[in-house]
Amino acid sequence: MLKVYGDSRSGNCYKVKLLLSLLGIAYEWVPMDVLKGETQSEAFLAKNPNGKIPVLELEDGTCLWESNAILNFLADGSVFLPSEPRLRTQVLQWQFFEQYSHEPYIAVARFIQLYQGMPEARMEEYRICHVRGHKALKVMEQQLQRTAYLVGDQYSIADIALYAYTHVADEGGFELSDYPAIRAWMDRVASQPRHVGMHD
Repeated sequence: MLKVYGDSRSGNCYKVKLLLSLLGIAYEWVPMDVLKGETQSEAFLAKNPNGKIPVLELEDGTCLWESNAILNFLADGSVFLPSEPRLRTQVLQWQFFEQYSHEPYIAVARFIQLYQGMPEARMEEYRICHVRGHKALKVMEQQLQRTAYLVGDQYSIADIALYAYTHVADEGGFELSDYPAIRAWMDRVASQPRHVGMHD
């Protein structure tokens, strides 16, 4: 059976959990506590030398890491990853966007607010996260005003990648009332068969 090493509060780990549920694939969840340093143990570093979660351990003991890479591996050959090269590249485009223009601001603001309780030393960083996070949300809003999902009319791992932290953006102080297309999209994602919530 597949094993997923992760933290149920992490959006990056939730991506993997959500896709596995959508695909109907059984797996074992191995809880990890980053704040307690569990990802820096010798045993875990043997699975991912970068010391981060999620990690997907295959039946043969091979370990895959980086959430979006895991999504591509699991979705290959399924409806969640288009086979047509242009559409497949657009999925990758949104995944790179998520990691470089979205997650560093939406997720970090959430970490500062939800996990750290808004320490004064990080308030300037928090404000910067909001400026850049709203820029990312505006990019998503523009696309979702044109198409039902991020890559046309088909729900894909591009949506899973961006949904993970967007749907909890309020926990980082982001108000989504000015983004009606994003809110409608989140409802569409949550209504998918076999959808699971972050804490389900």
